[in-house]
Amino acid sequence: MRTLILCGGKGTRAYPHTLELPKPLLEVGGRPVLGHVMEIYARQGFCDFVLAAGFKVEQIEEFARTLPSNWRVEVRDTGVDTNTGGRVILCAPDMGERFFLTYADGLGNVDLGALLEYHDNTGGSASVTVVPLPSQYGTIDSDETGRVTHFTEKPRLPDHWINAGFFVMDASAARWFGGQDLERDILPTLGQAGELFSYRHHGFWKSMDTHKDSLELTALCEEDGEPPWTMSRLEMKETVG
Repeated sequence: MRTLILCGGKGTRAYPHTLELPKPLLEVGGRPVLGHVMEIYARQGFCDFVLAAGFKVEQIEEFARTLPSNWRVEVRDTGVDTNTGGRVILCAPDMGERFFLTYADGLGNVDLGALLEYHDNTGGSASVTVVPLPSQYGTIDSDETGRVTHFTEKPRLPDHWINAGFFVMDASAARWFGGQDLERDILPTLGQAGELFSYRHHGFWKSMDTHKDSLELTALCEEDGEPPWTMSRLEMKETVG
């Protein structure tokens, strides 16, 4: 089973660190975040990758040559200005009857076997992993008089779920591939057709959207033990319940 990783964007939210370096190659713990993403899959037995590159594609190709020799890695130039959906459309015909799809900057201890089992049981042609919305602000609880009773620093909001990547798609999903934007065109169309299902992940997940995010993820690498996105499958099951 192949894994398609979207690696072609310009990473404008991480400017100026992405002026000369593709965002997937920004480092977390001294190594490109893309390497961490690929290891999430490889540690669970999925070592066949297609990297949908674009911006600074030659640097992605150079990075790919440093990866373990027992991984199968294809770097495909999908164009500098191609949007996320366009990259999927270009690569999907060569991904097989069922494939993983994810972003190059989201790290999580997602149990891929459980995700596949969930997907197979839905009967849909696509599944997306969702996580509780992480608030960028702290929240304040007050009593009926307005007296502050509790602060919570940047909580996760369990009533709101967001796209965390870590998709499974069947080849049949291509029937609903319209438009060039994965999030604004393809996923809504799949949802309207009743073909898209959400797999709820309650464990660790964090995206690296900005340089500040890379520093926070690096700090997690420096703590004792393995980073939380490299937990063993047994620990994953205990985490997600």
